[in-house]
Amino acid sequence: MEPVVHTSEHAAQIRQGRIDKLDAWRKLGQNPFPYHFEKTSDNATLQQKYAALENGVETEDVVSVAGRVMASRNSGLFIDLQDPSEKIQVFCHKENLSPEMMEALKLVDVGDIIGATGTIRRTPRGELSVKTRQLQILGKSILPLPEKYHGLTDVETRYRQRYLDLIMNQDSRETLVKRSRIVSEIRKLLLDKDFLEVETPMLQTLAGGAAARPFVTHHNTLEIDMYMRIAPELFLKRLIVGGISEKVFELNRNFRNEGISPKHNPEFTMMELYQAYADYNDMMDLTEEIVTTVAQKVLGTTKIDFQGTEINLAGPWPRKSMIDCVKEETGIDFGQIQTDEEAREAAKTLGVFVEAYDTWGYALEKVFEDKVEYKLIQPIHITDYPREISPLAKEHRDNPRLVERFETRVYGWEIANAFSELSDPLDQRQRFESQMSQRDSGNDEAHQMDEDYITALEYGMPPCGGLGIGIDRLIMILTNSPNIRDVIAFPTLKPKH
Repeated sequence: MEPVVHTSEHAAQIRQGRIDKLDAWRKLGQNPFPYHFEKTSDNATLQQKYAALENGVETEDVVSVAGRVMASRNSGLFIDLQDPSEKIQVFCHKENLSPEMMEALKLVDVGDIIGATGTIRRTPRGELSVKTRQLQILGKSILPLPEKYHGLTDVETRYRQRYLDLIMNQDSRETLVKRSRIVSEIRKLLLDKDFLEVETPMLQTLAGGAAARPFVTHHNTLEIDMYMRIAPELFLKRLIVGGISEKVFELNRNFRNEGISPKHNPEFTMMELYQAYADYNDMMDLTEEIVTTVAQKVLGTTKIDFQGTEINLAGPWPRKSMIDCVKEETGIDFGQIQTDEEAREAAKTLGVFVEAYDTWGYALEKVFEDKVEYKLIQPIHITDYPREISPLAKEHRDNPRLVERFETRVYGWEIANAFSELSDPLDQRQRFESQMSQRDSGNDEAHQMDEDYITALEYGMPPCGGLGIGIDRLIMILTNSPNIRDVIAFPTLKPKH
């Protein structure tokens, strides 16, 4: 469906009628787009302050409110005024308004942004109202809003014209407000733990820190191709090497040139942190603390509903290795499989597609994703990943085929990824070289060689735990939003031609 542009003849007439009203307002000596209005309170504060005011009682308290006209009844006698906090009724009666103001009232349409000054009263029917003495148009709405009782229900229009979605749909407003609160609570928790918030480059000469396809751009002056970052990891660990702090974090955007789906948007928000002298066990504890604290602070509970399924976020969460999960679900113990060929054959017997170049670790990961992942509804940490798919994680202290890495799953979705970070520069070089061999074999998501990062490690990095949390997916879970576009104000969409 095309965006709401009102090109029909009837809509054009409505639009022209509103322009005529705009001109009429100017003829009254008024500016329909003024520079300032002295608003004394938001609507929610008034509703709370006068909650005990009895029906039919009028005060002498004078207030000035402002917001958007969402409904108008009895020729403007009763106006529903919506601001970001709440709705309040504006009562416009000839006993309180001058004849000039009563004429001006006729120029007010649903959708207009207005300011009203008057006394507070509660109607005999119990509606808190502003008994208006002065009315002012603060922003004329030339286009009519969608029809009141049906609202804005077309999904594509909601995403393309988010401003209309926010005007018409309270759920959308509440979701994005919760998003802001969730991000704020995460930041507050980390700052209270003495993490230092930092910023690292969005434009990078190497796309590193994750396995993903980057967006490529070109810098004209430097005459080089550059990449929108797929992760801030390698720069954050450079800061740990430099000793700016023993705890750093960044809350910002990443960009991956991959598919779009209900769980994927090409630009997305990540919180990534690194803590010296910690390992992946500490990161599991921290992940649980972040999620449970935010849920309690923003939602008031750790038991949530997601698409009809109750999810209990209260910790501690189970911790189970990828090999054990696959064995329990399929009966195949990849821990006993020794060769890459045997691993590929095992995957094929389960109906899982593997590439000819997939090694033991890649085959194990694909079986896990195909047969296990979607069944992990309650929060769980999946631990101990294959070494070859985790080039930045430290070798597992008990099994050299594995690394100390976990991913946290909720409702089958990955919401966190964390390592005991690899700090051995010689091992890191070998891992990058192995990744380059994977690239040569056709895996274009394998990690590139980063010589400067290896140089940084050669100056010495302390033991370090690293954690990345996908903010958008976490917000989806916490706000019962099945589509990532519901939690991003302006999701990526193909332009309409």
